[in-house]
Amino acid sequence: MKDIKCIDHNELEQFMEQGAKVVDIRTDMEWKNTGIIDKSHRLTFFDRFGNYDMHSWLANFEKIVSDKSENFVLVCAHANRTKILGSFLRDKLGYKNVFELCGGIELGWIARGKMTKNV
Repeated sequence: MKDIKCIDHNELEQFMEQGAKVVDIRTDMEWKNTGIIDKSHRLTFFDRFGNYDMHSWLANFEKIVSDKSENFVLVCAHANRTKILGSFLRDKLGYKNVFELCGGIELGWIARGKMTKNV
């Protein structure tokens, strides 16, 4: 199984300009601690204990990304959770254009001097 496509902060900005959705899968506490990328959708996948509710999460995700061929970018803290979830969405559910932010929001966005929006 190959990893999902990793994009850097410049590519993410270009994707966003082209209308790609950004889905931040971190927890509420993480959003409060670091903020979010402006215009991203907050949709927690794993809770702080590592649990998840796939059925509920997918129902909400499908409201954001309604077409399986649509470009979207997953964001987490360090790009570990996005690899797991992104691979699942691509390999098991047939999403064609799954991307992740290289290094996550902390190393791939904030460490690059990019701003976040408080929640």
